[in-house]
Amino acid sequence: MIQKTVQRAGARDLALDIFAPATGATHTAVILLHGGGWAFGDRAQMHPYAEKLAAHGFTAIAAEYRLLSEAPWPAQIIDVQNVITWVFEKAGQLGIDPGKIALEGFSAGGHLALLAAGRADFGAPITPVAAVVSFFAPVLLTAEVMPVRPPPIAALLAGGDDEVARRASPLTYVAPGYPPTFLLHGAADKMVPPQASQQFFAALTGVGTSADLHIYHGANHEFCALPRFLSPVQAEIAAFLDHAVVDPEGYAAEDLALNIFSKPGGPFG
Repeated sequence: MIQKTVQRAGARDLALDIFAPATGATHTAVILLHGGGWAFGDRAQMHPYAEKLAAHGFTAIAAEYRLLSEAPWPAQIIDVQNVITWVFEKAGQLGIDPGKIALEGFSAGGHLALLAAGRADFGAPITPVAAVVSFFAPVLLTAEVMPVRPPPIAALLAGGDDEVARRASPLTYVAPGYPPTFLLHGAADKMVPPQASQQFFAALTGVGTSADLHIYHGANHEFCALPRFLSPVQAEIAAFLDHAVVDPEGYAAEDLALNIFSKPGGPFG
């Protein structure tokens, strides 16, 4: 692991922990964003996930952003956008393709990842990403106090009105051109109901975005951190990124050559 620093004007620097590919480099970076209701957590939570992705050939970057105790919204998304721009600008040093930067976020980190993927404009430089992976993220925020505004969202919006909530909602930014997306959620999630990811999936496919959705039966919030889930889930993400970012042309060629349902003159050709 190598630690780097994103230097920022007017605020504290942001540290990144970089895990180089263990073998078979894909020249693709995955920026990992921790959860914690925008108020807790740190980049060290992402180390187990980063190690698994590095084993699949990805440059995995455990990132941090200022918490609400340090700075009010929208400092968190601004920090994430600055991290993405830093990775883009340092692509040569990191051994990655600048066009192959993906995001993977968990809960509040998933919310930030989806916002950044949608190029939400909060005044920071906006750098496009090639794909986004989101675990159990809130996607539609509301200024209503009850019953759909639990304490973490109330803290994020800090008394803001409907317009503040709309601008902070990833669903607002779903439009043609949104990058390929993988949504993962537990069917038994008590913190963020799985309907959030289902709603986002429907919005993405409605505008023609390539999207995958996996709802895990019996799984609650943060299920992916459990030892039995960690390896297979990150392998599933590696497969998604290989398909969507690393070599989409190879998958398309293989499908055309070997899938009878895709061949010209086939059943549906």
